[in-house]
Amino acid sequence: MPCDLEELRHVPLFELLDEEELAVLASQVELRQFAARQRIFKIGEVSGCAYILISGEVRVTTVDDDQQEVLIDEPVHGGLFGFASMIDQTPHQSGAMAMQESVCLELDREDITVLLQRKPLAGLDMLTMLGRQIHASQRLVQLRSHRSANEVIEEEATFGERLADAVARFGGSWRFIIWFGVVLVAYSALNIALRGHAWDPYPFILLNLFLSMLASLQAPVIMMSQNRQDTKDRVRSELDFDVNRRAESEIQALSHQVTLLTDKVSDVEDLLRFNKTAAKN
Repeated sequence: MPCDLEELRHVPLFELLDEEELAVLASQVELRQFAARQRIFKIGEVSGCAYILISGEVRVTTVDDDQQEVLIDEPVHGGLFGFASMIDQTPHQSGAMAMQESVCLELDREDITVLLQRKPLAGLDMLTMLGRQIHASQRLVQLRSHRSANEVIEEEATFGERLADAVARFGGSWRFIIWFGVVLVAYSALNIALRGHAWDPYPFILLNLFLSMLASLQAPVIMMSQNRQDTKDRVRSELDFDVNRRAESEIQALSHQVTLLTDKVSDVEDLLRFNKTAAKN
């Protein structure tokens, strides 16, 4: 099924292409329809094609070291997936499945080749867009790897949560205890000194009412601050988990390299032994 020229305008990779370049590309690519729950490509498959989502819903997933399925991407309209494997002509490192009836543009290496043969400058435009995407991805990784737990928490905090934290900090400080003690002593002493003219004589019923009201308001505020502290701990634990996973991945990579080096050293030793035996004979 031929492709509509307008559909290619929504693809970020082809955003800088002019009318003639888009026309050449549109004459090469084809529309593919996928049923709900139909697999577009699977991990390890060498299909040689990339896909651009036109309508529907697609999930791109992979499998981690624990053999758990991990969601990589859910492309939106114009989203491109499977592009790296198509260009490298290598097996797909991820799998894609249509979650509902979907329509995609099928793009292969030959389509790109024809475009570049007819319009060589189109390659520069596509490289420009790829460079922008790479820079955006690198920036995202940098921000994610350097983000502070405290910064994340403060960004998500509302005015009420910040106020609850401030009240809890002040209510649990020695400054509050000292000032509160001074006010209570001054209030009681003044009412005792005034005797018959006191506005709140002993046993200070009005003061007890104020203290009860203060306690009834302070308790939920402290509970709010405790809930906030639980949220902070959860965010910190999630960030620690991300750091640990990255460290684990790097350690596994280093361990793999050490294993390869060990194998190479063993091969060299075997070769030296073989040469030494051959020389004796």
